[in-house]
Amino acid sequence: MKIASGLKAIETVLDVYRSRLDTIPDEQFTVTPPGGGWSYAEVYSHILQADLGSSIAMERCINGTCQPTAKGLNLLGMLVLFFHRFPPVKIKVPEKVSAKMPVNKISKEEAKNLLIKCRKRMGELAPFIKDAIPQNRHKHPRLGNLDAKEWFKFILIHTKHHLKQLDRIENKFLKA
Repeated sequence: MKIASGLKAIETVLDVYRSRLDTIPDEQFTVTPPGGGWSYAEVYSHILQADLGSSIAMERCINGTCQPTAKGLNLLGMLVLFFHRFPPVKIKVPEKVSAKMPVNKISKEEAKNLLIKCRKRMGELAPFIKDAIPQNRHKHPRLGNLDAKEWFKFILIHTKHHLKQLDRIENKFLKA
């Protein structure tokens, strides 16, 4: 994946999240959907916190402030990055991650601000990815050790993945 096209793809997905915010009724944004699961607010909280957290890992790889290692992706990591998608099964957020980044019922305004922050952060870091040393890797809780390019790719894959979750929530409300 070229960095410029990857950045454009991330910005496009963030635009989708932003435009969807306007279509979600205010009174539904923080409500747990019928049948359970995360609310819209919790999905936005998760994905935007994860993007920001992943950007920190990516920045550490760029700046060489993580421990260089020859250990790379594990099998799941290789498959996710190769196929540009997660396996078609539901996976819970690892407890270690949810302890660091708890999912909250944020407001629409907070979601808008986080979207702006994510977009800005990606734009700031993207120009430096190509020069990052591949051995500078930071551990992902499920995928192994990722370098800066892999973190960038992961951010796109993960962000796109959760759009499906927004669709499921919308369908739950429509069927109720």
